Amino acid sequence: QVHVEESGGGSVQSGGSLRLACETSGFVLKYDTVGWFRRAPGKEREVVSCISSHDDTPDYIDSVKGRFTVSRRQNTVYLQMDNLKPEDTAIYYCAVPSTPILVFSQCRQATSYEYWGQGTQVAVSS
Repeated sequence: QVHVEESGGGSVQSGGSLRLACETSGFVLKYDTVGWFRRAPGKEREVVSCISSHDDTPDYIDSVKGRFTVSRRQNTVYLQMDNLKPEDTAIYYCAVPSTPILVFSQCRQATSYEYWGQGTQVAVSS
């Protein structure tokens, strides 16, 4: 059975930093595309970033480019979030596919993933 768990959330002031981590049991993250998503209060879930299984190529939505960095080390995927803004306040989720995502652009689609963590809360105050 696959278990996905996020950690590292918290409360920071605008301009602060947090590093989220995604770990799994029953699954090897080292070779898979992994996605980070978030759901802000009153809004739909949106993709934030993903990292390719092929060569760890990252992808980011425009609103976090230059501020967020996704990386992988062994079986953990990280999301370093710098210069946080109040609009980054959300629950952040890590997602893992059950089968390889063959087209990298599909990593932005929530339907590409079968396993999700419970989420970790990020709150940014102004």
